[in-house]
Formats: sequence, C-alpha cells, structure tokens
Amino acid sequence: MKHKKYWISLLFCFIFLVVSTAAFTSEKTNLIQYGKGYRFEENGWIFVHIEGDPYERGYQHGYLAAAELHEILRTVQFIVPFNTGMEWQFFVDTADRLFIKFIDPELVEEMRGIADGATAAGTPLSYKEILAWNGYEELTGYWWPTKAQETYNKIEMPEKEHCSAFIATGSITTNHNIVIAHNSWNDFVCGQFMNFILEIVPSQGNRILMQSSPGFIDSFADFFITGAGIVGVETTIGGFNVYEENEAPEFYRARKAMQYGNSLDDFVAIMKKQNNGGYANSWLLGDIKSGEIMRFELGLKFFNIERKKDGYFIGINAAFDDRIRNLECVGSNFVDIRKPSGSRRVRLTQLMNEYKGKIDINVAQKILADHYDVYLQKEKPGYRTIDSHYYLDAFEYVSTSGTHPVPFEPFGTLDGKVTDSNLAQQFAFWGRWGNSSGMEFNATQFINEHPQWEHLTGYLKDRPSQPWTFFQAGKIPE
Repeated sequence: MKHKKYWISLLFCFIFLVVSTAAFTSEKTNLIQYGKGYRFEENGWIFVHIEGDPYERGYQHGYLAAAELHEILRTVQFIVPFNTGMEWQFFVDTADRLFIKFIDPELVEEMRGIADGATAAGTPLSYKEILAWNGYEELTGYWWPTKAQETYNKIEMPEKEHCSAFIATGSITTNHNIVIAHNSWNDFVCGQFMNFILEIVPSQGNRILMQSSPGFIDSFADFFITGAGIVGVETTIGGFNVYEENEAPEFYRARKAMQYGNSLDDFVAIMKKQNNGGYANSWLLGDIKSGEIMRFELGLKFFNIERKKDGYFIGINAAFDDRIRNLECVGSNFVDIRKPSGSRRVRLTQLMNEYKGKIDINVAQKILADHYDVYLQKEKPGYRTIDSHYYLDAFEYVSTSGTHPVPFEPFGTLDGKVTDSNLAQQFAFWGRWGNSSGMEFNATQFINEHPQWEHLTGYLKDRPSQPWTFFQAGKIPE
C-alpha cells in the first residue's frame, strides 16, 4: 500500500512538472508560454521574455522561437553560398574555431539552451549553428572579406551602411531628459528577422530589453535598455576594413557589456577588452540616472569617447574620429553627400538644429521617417535618406569612390525605435516594424518589377505598413 501511494504521489509530481513547464497557448492574446518564458506578436513584432539561469533561459528562447529559427537556417543555407561562394557549414566550423574559446561558460550554456530548446520544439539545431548565427555579420562581413583577399585575391569590402540614429539631452529635448532614436538598415533577406524584441531577466547581472533576432544572445540591431539605467544604440562604421581574428567577437562583448555594465565607463571597458574589430560601431549611449550621453567609437587600434550633459550626437555609419576614419576605413564618404553617410550627416544636423528644445518621442519618430535628399534637395525616398530605401534607387548619382551599391537592391530601413528617460525607467519604448515611415514592401511586386532578384523568391517576405506600437518589459497583453 505504501508503495502504491508513493507511485501515485510521484505520478502527480510528474504531471505537475509537465503542466508547469510545457508550452501554453492563449488564443485570446496569441500568447505562448513555456516555463517562465513567453512570447506574443503585435503589429509585426515578436516579443519574447526569458528568465533564469543560462541554460534555462536559453531553452525558453529556443523553444519559443523554433519556427523562426527553422526559417533562418533555411535562409542562411541558401544565401551564404550565393553571396560568398562558401557553404554555411564552412562558417559554422569557422565560428567554433574563432569564437568559442573567448566566450564565458554562462553564454555558451545559454546558446546550448537555445539549440536544445529549438530542437525539442521541432527545429534541430546545434549550439555551433547558434554560435555561427550570432557571428553571422562578423564572419561574412569582416572575417571572410579579409580571408578571401588572402586566399583568392578577392578585394571587396561591404559598405556596411546599417543604421541612422541620434541621442539628445538637456536643452535639446522638451523635458531636458534623454531621447534616443534608431532605425536599422540591412539587406531584406536576413534583416527581415530583426522583428524580435527580447527581454532577458538573468539570474545574475542586469535585466535587458533589446531589439534582436531569434537565436541571438545580443542585440545586433543594438537598441537596448538595461537594469543599470543605460540606454544605447549603434551605427556601423562604414568602410571599416581591419580585423583581428585572435580576439573576442563583438556579439559576445556587447552582450556582456549590457548584462554586466553598471555605468557608461563599464560598458566602454568591456567592449574594449580583447576587441577584434569585428562589427565596428559608433555607439550612442545614455545614462538615464545622470542625463549624460556618450558617443563611443570603437575601431580596432583606435577608439574615441565624447560626453555631454547638454547636446546631441548623431550616428551616420561613418566615424567622426579622424584616426578610425582615415586609417582603419576605406570609402567612408564622410563629406560625399551622394552617399548615405555624407548626406545623413548634413540632414540629421539640420534636423537637430531645427528641433532644438522640441525633441520628444513624437519628433524622434518624425526624424526617423525623414525622406529629404540633401543631394537632390527635395523629398525623394532613396538610399541617401534617413529612412532608407535602396530598393527604390537606380543610383544615377552614385560616386565612384568606395564600393558600388547595386541598383534596386532589396536593402534599407526595417524599423524605427524611440525611447526617453521616463520610458526607459519603465523598461518601455515605441517601435515600428517594416519601415520608419510606414511604407510597405511587397516582395512579389518587387521581384516582378526587378527580375534580377528572382532568385530570392520564397526568401523575401512582405512587410506591410504597421503603426508605432508601445512595448513594455514584463507586460503581457490582455
């Protein structure tokens, strides 16, 4: 009899464990829960909350994002050989060789959890594939161009035009607090997976709310709010062409800086340590406790820091530091208004001056949606504008310096995100998926009009017009 009671008790414990950890879906809110993690979708965005120890939170992530990870794996297996001539497995093996020795066990465990969670949910993945996906930009845009030059005498560096951004504080803003805004530029094939808002509540370190992609342990888009009161964005340094493969990858340093950086100085110190030059960025950072803002430009051998408690910084995909721009970059186009960096440097400065003392959430949204072309001196959505549309541009006016963009390339702005000190204290921001101005992208129509891109059929996704949407960490929709 005692044995019978024992097995009955054990059975009830097992049932409770299954019920408490299994995925649960609410039809009313499209809410899916798994253990302490959950996800929901709203206006094109996927919001995922994970928490706990490294493997536990990673497992939640992988389980909840398994469908997206399946699509990502299918996409990179196609697009990587097309763009590089090398199979995806080549970069998976390279990531394991280059990166894993630098990454703390905590984050290795989180990536193992992501892979195992996705596998359990029907998308078989190895942690090495998750590692390579985290290092995708660095492997294909930094390491491989230098290696291809050595091995095949192929000299070509991607332009690395990836974002528009600004941060302002003091007399520049309406409430004299920090306002920060960012939109992501990317190729539409991989960039279309950046509709992922990830909230991480780790068992150690700072809580993080960031825009990301499924499977990433960092942001990559680098729009984030941390429990230390740090807000941040970045814009990639264009034309950057140096890389040190025997140091730590950027995605690892960026995640560690968000989770364990308790001040702006902490963030800088973590990013500088074992810096390999991968995914070199101009970081725009703010401390909502003090109102101080910073532009931190990190190259390979050089870095530069500027700080203010009254004023603004802009991000334009070109280094303001003369050493980084001249000694570690080619074709940065700092003054060439025929190119995005030069044109946005002029236009963002104009808008900062025009809206001085009036910048708030609404004005920030308006600035991110700006379509004024300073070279043509008229409203014309294209690749030079703050809200970028490479796919609309024939490039009749392109400079011969630097790398050459391709006419009607499926590339451009994918989103818009804005927050201020008050919202950041609540772990909240406004985001718009698809495009900062709300312009829709129809993949079928685009390919019909530009058949040179027909190989992307089945990989390019539609992005309909979406509204600005409010998100707050820890808030489950009703």
